[in-house]
Amino acid sequence: QCLLSGSWRSDTGCRMVVSTLDKDNRFSGFYLPGPAAGNSELLTSPLEGSQQDTRLVPQPTFYFAVNWRLREAARTTVFVGQCYVDTKGEETLHALWLLREVADSPAEDWKASR
Repeated sequence: QCLLSGSWRSDTGCRMVVSTLDKDNRFSGFYLPGPAAGNSELLTSPLEGSQQDTRLVPQPTFYFAVNWRLREAARTTVFVGQCYVDTKGEETLHALWLLREVADSPAEDWKASR
């Protein structure tokens, strides 16, 4: 099946909650940092994304972006990955992420991405 709507938990205890996909396979929801985030200023943050149509691709790729709600900084994280279904029908997401912080100047740009 591999529909992203619902609740997902990462290996580090973060949780992603996704609303139902619309007819164009777009979704929104929120991201809750887990205890491994180690940053008490992280709050529940909005996310939005899209996945491939599962009628065309049974194990679709997806992306979503999180605009972090922080008390003292501006950050955005983009996740891109694929949903896999094993022989028992269990769904697993595998993703890479890129975190971008606000830089004070172009000279500081190099250290603003992780």
